[in-house]
Amino acid sequence: MNEREIERKFVKAVKAYGGLALKFVSPGFDGVPDRLVLLPGGRIAFIELKAPGKEMRPLQVRRKRQLEKLGFLIYCIDSPENIGGIIHEILSA
Repeated sequence: MNEREIERKFVKAVKAYGGLALKFVSPGFDGVPDRLVLLPGGRIAFIELKAPGKEMRPLQVRRKRQLEKLGFLIYCIDSPENIGGIIHEILSA
């Protein structure tokens, strides 16, 4: 399974929960997560999607820490089996 397939499953799962999984692009600010997730109840998180076994690049790790320092939830998903648990975690935050 590749990253694109995991991303499609993730977007579909978020929609099933009544949320939006917006593609996040920030010109001039490289390394930001792939998706901005908006869930019912005002829940928000950033999601980086990877192919199974792949890790975030050093710049992505720096951006993750930067956003976490501001209080945002950041997740990296590399397996479709993790999708449901992460959505539940965001909803519970």
